[in-house]
Amino acid sequence: MVILGIDPGYAIVGCGIVNFNENRFSLMGYGAVKTKAHTPFNCRLEKIYDDVSELIKKFNPDAVSIEKLFFNSNQKTAIDVSQARGICILAAQKNRVPIFEYTPLQVKQSVVGYGRADKCQVQEMVKVLLCLEETPKPDDAADALALAICHAHTSGSLLNYKGE
Repeated sequence: MVILGIDPGYAIVGCGIVNFNENRFSLMGYGAVKTKAHTPFNCRLEKIYDDVSELIKKFNPDAVSIEKLFFNSNQKTAIDVSQARGICILAAQKNRVPIFEYTPLQVKQSVVGYGRADKCQVQEMVKVLLCLEETPKPDDAADALALAICHAHTSGSLLNYKGE
């Protein structure tokens, strides 16, 4: 199963692609979609849509795993990130890839085994599970890989998903 993990944002969208087969991970790629500050927001959203769509076409994932957002402060940032997240979901939907959403707590629980793990613990487990020499950079890409790993670990319980 090929999984595209997405850590949404509007300045940086983390992306990570893994193949999970017979309980083994293989890394297919990771990186980030970056948009420039002071670019009109609608142009930033267009770039995110185009780049995520291109990744989907290139890697043909079986699933997209994206973070559910939780904000308790800056409302403007929350709204902008939510719009970028929606664009990522739209790209997956338009390319007919099933979309799965996970909270940060679910990702930490799945990857580290502890829902209150810190960012460094998650990144270290991503490195270990994918047999990497270094932690993926930027951090958003490591987070996206954690989302992909989370879906791989969780997907067995979603076998009856019908994509409706």
